[in-house]
Amino acid sequence: MRLALMVEGQEGVTWEQWLGLARACEEHGIETMFRSDHYLSPSDPSRTATDAWTLLGALAARTTRLRIGTLVSPVTFRHQAVLAKAAATVDHVSGGRVEVGMGAGWMTQEHERYHIPFPEIGERVRMLATQIADVDTFLRDDPLVVQRPRPPLIVGGGARRGTTEPAVRFADEYNTYGVDAAEARVRRARLDEACERGGRDPSTLPFSVMTPFLLDLDHARRFVERAPSQGPAELVFEDLRRRGLAGGPDELATGLKEFEAAGVERMMLQHIVHDDLDVVATLGREVAPKVR
Repeated sequence: MRLALMVEGQEGVTWEQWLGLARACEEHGIETMFRSDHYLSPSDPSRTATDAWTLLGALAARTTRLRIGTLVSPVTFRHQAVLAKAAATVDHVSGGRVEVGMGAGWMTQEHERYHIPFPEIGERVRMLATQIADVDTFLRDDPLVVQRPRPPLIVGGGARRGTTEPAVRFADEYNTYGVDAAEARVRRARLDEACERGGRDPSTLPFSVMTPFLLDLDHARRFVERAPSQGPAELVFEDLRRRGLAGGPDELATGLKEFEAAGVERMMLQHIVHDDLDVVATLGREVAPKVR
């Protein structure tokens, strides 16, 4: 199993902190760092939020090995040609290290705040299918692109037909959020069924999960300070521990192997306490080697 770091960029992450996170990933062997694509924090709307693709372009110029990408860019934010050109530019600047995550979007508040149209979910899913197909074409045709035939495309969703069917046709990975290992197994099975309907070998479409995680109770307390709606630290820690996503490095690695047994090939671990680089070091040095 592969591990990646996932950072919520709308939660007040400064440029200096982004650089620190990127350097820590490169130093400690975390191959990929993803970031959210949001313009507003649901926890605290006063927190600063950088634009995802502008930020990735800057990080591309300041890193050498780290793969970077969005998890995921909402279909409502950018015309498909704009998204494809942004991704091609970051691939060019980074020398071929970008991954492009796409999804239907969900946060009503940010669309209202920034006057971005937010159609009902059925329409957004239909828009996403069109976007995935067009971004695939635009990236294959763009001479800026370093990775060939194009950078990897990741489709995010709940493993329902609206997102699995275009993923089967075009994606290099399917990602889902916040599930335990049992539900991950169910969603992997639905993805496999979609592959079979679409004439694709399921083994060619990797499945990944993005999820919170915790290393200890102190980490949990700092987590809920950033995300108070999650509830008391002790309860959050125990809930994640039951799901195999909290505990020391050995315990966390054991839990992650349960996800691997359920068909998950990559875990994007959501680093809410983004100013703690020791957490990144622990993941890279003590957890990742145990699950490879």
